Amino acid sequence: MGIELKFLAWTIVLGFAQLLLADLLVTRQRGLAWNTGPRDSSPPLTGVAGRSERAYRNFLETFPFFAAAVLAVTLAGRTSEHSALGVQLYFWSRVVYVPLYLGAVRYVRSLSWVLAMIGLALVLSPLLH
Repeated sequence: MGIELKFLAWTIVLGFAQLLLADLLVTRQRGLAWNTGPRDSSPPLTGVAGRSERAYRNFLETFPFFAAAVLAVTLAGRTSEHSALGVQLYFWSRVVYVPLYLGAVRYVRSLSWVLAMIGLALVLSPLLH
């Protein structure tokens, strides 16, 4: 198995960890009764719980593109140094993104997002040449 698929697997683990973290923090803020109930109304999230949920939603916005690019480059047999670098850049930038978002760190968090997008572009680049 190539590095691209290995990092895809680790990125899935990262997404699952973000989901669990967000759920834990949201439940802590809104309460177990809300979590186990019908959730007909949801009070606004504040602080780290809100940031955790938004960081997870941001992950969900980019992950489908990343997964599709990794699978496409792998299935096409077009993996390269660019795609190998790209998956690593995407993954590690997304790892760094989480604590930066939870800590409300401006600018560096945005830089982390931009680096992840560059990683995604690098994964996709062998398919575009």
